[in-house]
This record gives sequence, C-alpha cells and structure tokens, in this order.
Amino acid sequence: MSIEPEETRPHELPPIEADASQMRDMPKRRMPFAWFWPLLVGAAVALVLRIAFSGLPGQRFSAMLGSFIYLAPAVCGAVTVYMAERTERRSWGYCIWAPWVSTALFVVGTLLVFIEGMICAIVIVPLFSVMGSLGGLAMGIVCRITNWPRPALYSFALLPLVFGAIEPRWSNPEQISSTSRTLFIAAPAERVWHELNDARDIRPGEVGDAWAYRIGVPMPVAGVTEDTPEGRVRKVQWQKDVHFDEIITEWQPLQRVKWRYRFSPDSFPAGALDDHVVIGGHYFDLRDSAYTLTPREGGTELRIDVSWRVSTRFNWYADRVAQFLLGDFSEHILRFYKARSETAAAAA
Repeated sequence: MSIEPEETRPHELPPIEADASQMRDMPKRRMPFAWFWPLLVGAAVALVLRIAFSGLPGQRFSAMLGSFIYLAPAVCGAVTVYMAERTERRSWGYCIWAPWVSTALFVVGTLLVFIEGMICAIVIVPLFSVMGSLGGLAMGIVCRITNWPRPALYSFALLPLVFGAIEPRWSNPEQISSTSRTLFIAAPAERVWHELNDARDIRPGEVGDAWAYRIGVPMPVAGVTEDTPEGRVRKVQWQKDVHFDEIITEWQPLQRVKWRYRFSPDSFPAGALDDHVVIGGHYFDLRDSAYTLTPREGGTELRIDVSWRVSTRFNWYADRVAQFLLGDFSEHILRFYKARSETAAAAA
C-alpha cells in the first residue's frame, strides 16, 4: 500500500498559509486602555481649540464667542467618536455618552493648565455635554453613510476657527432679566432696616451655602451705607479684596432702598473672578437691586429685587444660569438678614 507524501495532501494547507489563516481567526489583541484613547484625543483637540480661543472679551477668538461655546465641544465629541470608530463599530449610545466623558476631560484640562477658572468650568459643563453628544452623533452618522469621515472631521474641526475670526463683527444680543424673593422676619422694621444698612463682619457660615459661593464667587464681608458728597452710598466688600459701590437711587426710611451698581477698574483684583464673568464686564452686569419692607403682624416682610444683563450668543443658557444663581443668592441673603434681625431683636 502506498502512502501519499504529506506535502501533497490536498486537504492540508502549507505551513505558512495555515499560520496566516489561524491568525485571522484569532481574536484581535487590543492595546491596554484602548477604550480611553478616543476620549483623550477628543479632549486634547478641544484643549488646543481653547488655547487658540484666548482673545480678549468682544474680540476675535474670545472663549465666550458662540463659535467656541457651541462648536468646540461638538468637535470634541466628533473626534472622540471618529477615533473609536477606527477600531470597531460603536453603538449610538456610545456616540452620546463618550463625548460627555471627553468634554469633562477637556474642562479638567483647562483647569490644570490655568486657562479657565472654576466658576466658568462648573457653569459650562452641562452645555458642553449636550454639544459634545450632538457632535458625536453627527460623526456617527458620517461614519455610517459615507466613505470620507476623515475629510468631514477636518472640515468640522476648522469651523470654530473660521467663525471665531468673523463672529465679533456682529454685536451680541442683550437680554435684561430680574428676580425677586420674599421672606418674613420676626423683627420690627426698625431692626431690619438697621441690619440692611449696617452689615459688618459677615461670616462665611452665615451665607456660605449659596451656590454662587460654592462654585467660587467671593463671599461678602460687609455692606454699609454711608453719607458722601454725592449722596448715600452702600460700600460693599467681598473676600479676595473685591470692593464696589452701590449708589442709592431711592431712599424711603423703614420702607424701601434701591441702588445701582458702580464698579471701578480695581473692584475685582486679578484672580478674584473669572474674566468671563466679571460683573460689569462685556458679557454680564448687575443693573440694580432693591429691598422693600412691609410691616406684618409679628414682624416684617422683606423683599429683594435684583436685575441683570447678559450679552452673549447663548443668552438662552447664560440667563438661566443667572436666574438660578441670583435667585439662590437672593434667598440666602434674605435668610442672613432674617437671622441677624431676629437675633438682635431677641437680645434687645
């Protein structure tokens, strides 16, 4: 009986081809932490855009331009999904949640390199997350229905730079808003009125629960009404050497006091507030405030009214943030005057 040589058996492959076939059938080995690299690349690209958008307020490539606020996180999400799709097809859920992580890493990166302050970083994260997801979904669609995701990505990444150069030619829309809060104080109007015009040595524990102070706004230290040659003025001091004047425009003893704000060039020392949210600046300003006292049985009803201006390409978002922070601040400042007035009245 004859035996056919092994090298001529038709049912077997030569050794080299057999090895190649086995390698194709083996699962692909991935680099350690491969899942993290798309997120990191997306955050890095957005951080480069933030460095590019370092212009002064109201000028080209300012970080408060709509071209940066809307498009930079969208580019971050798009790059994240594109890098992930290069290794394997991703789900639509990935296109939504992965940009949340990459935009969060981007914001953390701006804090680490000291080009962004804590206040702006916390305030902008929700909007960045939404825009990042939209960018991720857009890139997911491009990767599925076209054969040119890379040119699309390059074009998308250039959009912030193109619009950042031309957007300052158009003035920002201006929006005026206001809020009011009311609180009953078990103390006579005379005591409440005194506390309103002579608040000294304010301790952090008396007002520190307000969200504005939690995210980094300096806490108040004193607010005292003084008679000056130009009339009555409330002299206000905050932590970090912040100081400004409140020029009283309406004065009805024991009933109502109203003022407008006046800020000088040195009202906010460097680092006291983020450049984007300086009160009286290009994008945000406090207009006026008022306290109204109404006698009630057993005490006094105190009402605060605050109005402000926002001037951005995203007023719909910025104004809601201001509504929340200033509304919360108003509630806490009323509680501060309530505690001081009732304590003083009880001691008397």
